[in-house]
Amino acid sequence: MINDISWLAIYPEIVLLTMACVIALADLGVRSPRRTETYVLTMLTLAVVAVLQAMYARSGHTFYGFGNMVISDAMGNWLKCFATVAMMITLVYGRPYAAERDMLRGGELFTLGMFALLGMFIMIGGNNFLVIYLGLELLTLSSYALVALRRDNATATEAAMKYFVLGALASGFLLYGLSMLYGATGSLDIGQVFKAINAGQIKHQVLVFGLVFVVAGLAFKLGAVPFHMWIPDVYQGAPTAVTLMLAGAPKLAALAITLRLLVDGLLPLAIDWQQMLALLAIGSLLVGNLAAIAQTNLKRMLAYSTIAQMGFVLLGLMSGVVNGKVDATAVENAYSAAMFYVITYVLTTLAAFGVILLLAREGFESEEIADFAGLNQRSPLYAGVMAVCLFSLAGIPPLVGFYAKLSVLQALLASGQGWHLALAVFAVGMSLIGAFYYLRVVKVMYFDAPLTASNVSAPIDVRMLLTLNGALILVLGLLPGGLMALCAEAVVRALAT
Repeated sequence: MINDISWLAIYPEIVLLTMACVIALADLGVRSPRRTETYVLTMLTLAVVAVLQAMYARSGHTFYGFGNMVISDAMGNWLKCFATVAMMITLVYGRPYAAERDMLRGGELFTLGMFALLGMFIMIGGNNFLVIYLGLELLTLSSYALVALRRDNATATEAAMKYFVLGALASGFLLYGLSMLYGATGSLDIGQVFKAINAGQIKHQVLVFGLVFVVAGLAFKLGAVPFHMWIPDVYQGAPTAVTLMLAGAPKLAALAITLRLLVDGLLPLAIDWQQMLALLAIGSLLVGNLAAIAQTNLKRMLAYSTIAQMGFVLLGLMSGVVNGKVDATAVENAYSAAMFYVITYVLTTLAAFGVILLLAREGFESEEIADFAGLNQRSPLYAGVMAVCLFSLAGIPPLVGFYAKLSVLQALLASGQGWHLALAVFAVGMSLIGAFYYLRVVKVMYFDAPLTASNVSAPIDVRMLLTLNGALILVLGLLPGGLMALCAEAVVRALAT
């Protein structure tokens, strides 16, 4: 049934869709080589949408719309707000880079970015299998086009083809798994699926068979081993501005659909999917950290770093239910820790790729580790921001990455199970290995001789935002309580409905 509440639930999405279409048409008359008018309109739209989402989240209300197909709750609205802010930061960092590489001949970078964000919104707010899949396809189709935006660049075109083929395969996995769950439960509604499974009148084997394919599709979107093959090639091959679009905001949407499907819909099968997530986490931590050591390309190294970081997120997601028993405190700690981890990871990734974009010049990508040699002598500020990012990703106190890892490990150990303790020890050991390749970049920046004496220059908005971004990583590490409380409250409200 469609009523006023239905429209209220998707009001920010309507604003974003309308303005994306308006901007796409208005861009046809823009003559500025840097697409100034399109850029300003896009940033104003995203700012309004972010404020709307924050207001919705602060209200704490939960709306169901369009026959329970769409949900607007605190967790979803905060994730949408953070995804919008991440997209804004990405466009600020990426615009000078895109202009120098003739990627702004049209306004596709901005309009496709807005449609990708709309796809994330639909994923995050989906309470129905078809709605979630619709949002996923809108995001992925926009992403394929963004990766191939430099049509005359063979590397970017190859990366887009790989992403398209593997993405289609993963979408097929997810869709097949959802169709199996529909066949077993007779409903596409996540709440009805939960009730049907909880009633215990469905064949367990059919459900688990569908669950395996759903988890495989989710693992691809998160970038977990063994569904990680696309990440290093796409991160390295895509234009760096587009790489940041893939590495940042979509991780928030991937977390949301994982929570919606596995926790909201398939919680009675937690014993089964937690074991799968544990295997994915072990593989991601092992492969991500060990493979990153061998990399000389910084974007590729950060790609393997992403795989390892997602291993920690999976550890948080798998520690909420103990022996099939749902404990409110354990659920809150585990899923809020996972949400906190992803938000802070996205914040850190934005700054790290921001520095890479800043150092890139026309005809020079500055993506090899050797390109950062002696950066401290050329620009102490940008070297400091990059060092803060790398230390945070390594989990070194007092930066926010340390607290994020600590909160996940605390949630894991709180279960009291022996194998969870072994997983925590393994994760710490892998983090120590991972610290090597992060610190290697810091060593190159501070102790190697610079390859060039040229100064690093950037527009004032990029410099200010990058400085603020780096400072926020430190401040949230020293004072994480506010964001952690926000995540905990959002998770509790979401699960309560």
